[in-house]
Amino acid sequence: MGNQSGHPLDDIDRRIIAILQADGRRPYSQIAEDLDIPASSVRYRVQRLEENGTLQIVGIANPLTIGFDRFAMIGLKVRPGTAREVCRELREYPETSYVILTAGQYDVMAEVICRDTDHFTDLVNQRMHLIEGVLSTESFFVLEVHKLAYGWGVGEVQTRLLDAPAPGTPSRRGDPRP
Repeated sequence: MGNQSGHPLDDIDRRIIAILQADGRRPYSQIAEDLDIPASSVRYRVQRLEENGTLQIVGIANPLTIGFDRFAMIGLKVRPGTAREVCRELREYPETSYVILTAGQYDVMAEVICRDTDHFTDLVNQRMHLIEGVLSTESFFVLEVHKLAYGWGVGEVQTRLLDAPAPGTPSRRGDPRP
């Protein structure tokens, strides 16, 4: 994802993105009021940002709370020169939510979400290991999610995050401590 149109982001674009990162359902009319611009300008700018791949508005759910039992990061070592092709293949899998080319111990990292152990086993052993160029994988199961946040890099607007306390831990919602 990136600004692929060649159209540079201006301050208003950044502020719209920051507001939508904090509340993706905020009405354009309220954003327009906050920024002192017409609602039609907000609508146009959001549409342009979506069309050029800079912005995607989605609902984020904690997969462990909605019936997906296997949430993992998988590190892949690949044959030299094949990492980008492995990434292209992995991004087509419905189980992948995040696929990145990396530097370090692994050439590629993929976040995957599966229904159960059988689904995960099939994904890794019957599909990932058969991708041309994959040499090995290492899986890191997510046991608890403590933060999912997507409000970075565009403004001073405070963003919301999904804060899942450990089982048996009382919620600190409303607690003023950081």
